[in-house]
Amino acid sequence: QVQLVESGGGLVQPGGSLRLSCAASGIRFSIYGMGWHRQTPGKQRQLVATITSGGSTNYADSVKGRFTISRDNVQKTVYLQMDSLKPEDTAVYYCYAGYVGYAYWGQGTQVTVSS
Repeated sequence: QVQLVESGGGLVQPGGSLRLSCAASGIRFSIYGMGWHRQTPGKQRQLVATITSGGSTNYADSVKGRFTISRDNVQKTVYLQMDSLKPEDTAVYYCYAGYVGYAYWGQGTQVTVSS
């Protein structure tokens, strides 16, 4: 059974930092591309950051220079370090795992940026 379990969300003030984690089980983690997406009520889920099995990264323009995605293939975990957070970063953040023909999502973790 495949599971992606996110953690690390919460309430933070503007300018603050959070680190999200996504622990994977039931997949051969090292061969999967991993990513983070986010969604706010009434809007489509949007890509935040991705990291390939080889470690190449890609970011949405809105988070470049502020967010960093990384992975630990031994711990089977992908991270999203979020710095200089803004109120517009408020959303539910979802972990994603993808490989040819296969795609899995976590249950999401809420991030709220507010003073």
